[in-house]
Amino acid sequence: MDRPTISPEHLQEAAETLTTIRDFIRFGVSALRQYDAHLGQGTEDYFAESSALVLQTLSLDWNANNEILDAKLLPSEKAEFLALLERRINEKVPTSYLLNLAYFDGKPYYVDERVLIPRSPIAELIQNRFAPYCLDEDAQAREGVNNLPENAHPKTPQRILDMCTGSGCIAIALAYAFPDADVDATDISKEALEVASINTEHHNKQYQVALLESDLFAKVPAENQYDLIVSNPPYVDAEDMADLPEEFHHEPELALAAGQDGLDLVRKMLAQAADYLTENGLIVIEVGNSEWAMRQNFNTVDFHWLSFQKGGSGIFALTAEQCRRYKDIFQQSVQN
Repeated sequence: MDRPTISPEHLQEAAETLTTIRDFIRFGVSALRQYDAHLGQGTEDYFAESSALVLQTLSLDWNANNEILDAKLLPSEKAEFLALLERRINEKVPTSYLLNLAYFDGKPYYVDERVLIPRSPIAELIQNRFAPYCLDEDAQAREGVNNLPENAHPKTPQRILDMCTGSGCIAIALAYAFPDADVDATDISKEALEVASINTEHHNKQYQVALLESDLFAKVPAENQYDLIVSNPPYVDAEDMADLPEEFHHEPELALAAGQDGLDLVRKMLAQAADYLTENGLIVIEVGNSEWAMRQNFNTVDFHWLSFQKGGSGIFALTAEQCRRYKDIFQQSVQN
């Protein structure tokens, strides 16, 4: 059965009949819903998705004042928005790629089809400065709300690693959160690092965030020791990859697929993590829907599964001491 597409006649009717920003946001909501656009790549509701398309087309802030919504559009502005809406519906191109824009931790990032669209709950951990395990940028202790482990010797991270950085959004957000820290950001994809470079320069973090092309720890110097390692790696298993909505196929497969159970990269990371963490370091890894496989494969490991006030799951933390304690288990999992 062919999927529904929006017709030129429907778009032409909108161009001739509708006049205001409010009209076109409403039309976008109805069309996205009617033609089964899939959400979840930066926005969670049709109104936010349509508003982003309309307001970005008009070079307006996404939180535009309500009074401006009754302003009328020029014919050229109507045409530009409707062309984007047509691609969003008929080609299933995610809105962030159409606009080359995504927000992470409240800040804008350039994105295109070389990188995953930012949407990780790790943003909340960064906002909370990984409390209570870490001290914040002012060396102050904060109350923990995400179920991170306690730390008898908390400190402000001085060296941080963001592995599988993609667009660089997590590394840059970490640099904002800990302005005195040195942040290394690695990715196996040279194309992804090109996008990350655009973003580090846009945020003026190129002197704090060092980009490195590396297959996980392969090219990270052995002497590098990190107080905090954070990773949102590929973790989609084979079954989920086969069932992904069309929108997700515009994202690089390299940034999504991770073997039969989604844990190919996570196993390798954990097998080496103890060698790259400082004595009281912490590693935080997102595994998403592969949490179940993680629990089944490592049922003797006492992971700290994190909770989020703003929604999200499938992220765990391990202390450096735990990484050392379970190192043999993690290395054995790679050999198997």
